[in-house]
Amino acid sequence: MSRRSRKPAEQALSAEEHAPPEPKTHKQRWRLALTVISFTRALNTLAKKVIYDKGQVPRSISYISIDVPTNEDDSAGESSRSLLDLDQKALTDMVKDKNLDLLSQFGGVKDLASTLGTDVKGGIGGGEADLMHRKDVFGANVFQKPPAKNFMSFFIEAFKDTTIIILLVCAILSLGFGIKKHGLKNGWYDGGSIVLAVLLVVIVTAVSNFKQSRQFDKLSTKSSDISVEIVRSGQRRPISIFDIVVGDLVCLKIGDQVPADGVFMEGHSLKVDESSMTGESEHIEINSGNHPFLLSGTKVTDGFGLMLVTSVGMNTAWGEMMSSISRDLDEQTPLQARLDKLTSYIGKVGLAVAVLVLAVSLIRYFTGHTTDDKGNREFYGGKTKFDDVVNSALDILAAAITIVVVAIPEGLPLAVTLTLAYSMKKMMNDNALVRRLSACETMGS
Repeated sequence: MSRRSRKPAEQALSAEEHAPPEPKTHKQRWRLALTVISFTRALNTLAKKVIYDKGQVPRSISYISIDVPTNEDDSAGESSRSLLDLDQKALTDMVKDKNLDLLSQFGGVKDLASTLGTDVKGGIGGGEADLMHRKDVFGANVFQKPPAKNFMSFFIEAFKDTTIIILLVCAILSLGFGIKKHGLKNGWYDGGSIVLAVLLVVIVTAVSNFKQSRQFDKLSTKSSDISVEIVRSGQRRPISIFDIVVGDLVCLKIGDQVPADGVFMEGHSLKVDESSMTGESEHIEINSGNHPFLLSGTKVTDGFGLMLVTSVGMNTAWGEMMSSISRDLDEQTPLQARLDKLTSYIGKVGLAVAVLVLAVSLIRYFTGHTTDDKGNREFYGGKTKFDDVVNSALDILAAAITIVVVAIPEGLPLAVTLTLAYSMKKMMNDNALVRRLSACETMGS
């Protein structure tokens, strides 16, 4: 059995050993291809390693940024240089003096606009940097105001009133006489009361005038901040009069106030009232020929037009005039003026009566026509003690001072001032701007 089972296997092995060998061409080709690919990869890796070790980085495409200035940048730079080189005094005097020769030296209106960096149709650019530069060179369109008074100034002014001075003198004398006669504990009542009353009147007057001054400042600022229409960046827009700069194109129509000094660009039948500046009652027709100049503060009475701003703020004729005029807050209303005259007249009459009473009382005392509480004569020549004479004279003087104090109605003008100030405050709460106290008085009459 075993021999039979082994025999087929041995026959198979022997058959395989004696079989002819298979061709090896296909396998050799695959091996050669794999060897070439591996060798190529090895060379590539080795080359990269050598380049990296030597610090040589393969070149790549690079880009260079070049800033090319645009026309707007060139125009802005040239405008800034031209503004600095411009003769500002000649530009200001040209409008103030209405000098056509100076305008010709600038090359006319269009050349002047070009020098100021203004497009005759679109105006200035209106950028923040441009506006700040123009304000730095030509100034802002604001006017210098007189410095506001503080509270102490009004307090001192209230003391300068003649009536107050008389009352203070009487108070001091009454205080001294009272202390001498009745002692410090009981002698200061009369004089001290007069001093307190005078101080109360002075403080109330000073506070009222101080508040009135502050209200006038607020009203002045609010009423001066008017809106004007200009052309910037080719667009019309309303702005505050305080934001106008040199080079702006301002649109004018009937009823407008000319916000700055400038020259006429274009328009139709434009007429202005220059009576506030020159005193001329006739309206001036503005044109491109003989009258191209516009003064700030004047009023447009007819037509419409477009003006080029050449001067603003304190460089204008209106600015110079306004800075030289100080506000007179002490101006009185007609009723206050009449009350002051009445008070002064009553005070003079009271003073004359007091002097007369003092003279008559002293004559009667020294002639022995006065008696004391017991019916005895107060003065006996050399027999009367000196202290008694002084005390009697002080009593007579105190009576005269009392006449003066009672005769002067100091509280009457103060009451009128407080009433008018209260009326003005109530009207302000209703958005009615009152510049002068006399307006309240006129409406109430």
